[in-house]
Amino acid sequence: MTIKPLADRILIKMQEAEETTKSGIILAGSAKEKPQIAEVIEVGPGGVVDGKEVKMYVKKGDKVITSKYSGTEVKLDDQEYTIVRQSDVLAIVE
Repeated sequence: MTIKPLADRILIKMQEAEETTKSGIILAGSAKEKPQIAEVIEVGPGGVVDGKEVKMYVKKGDKVITSKYSGTEVKLDDQEYTIVRQSDVLAIVE
């Protein structure tokens, strides 16, 4: 089974949160921040959304920074993904 986003939506996979701090302190599960950097897995086709033409700027394989609590989380084949709108992507990491 695969997920193909529609319109201006993007399927991303969040990177794992850091287990330790830079100084070596191991973090408890509740102390970890939600990661904001993700890998783009699939990209929707863009097109007309809410009466406006939307061009897709991100592509499959890009690393992106997203808004902290944006998107809809989905689980498929024991993998967790998030579907976000392109407008929720703040930057592409190069």
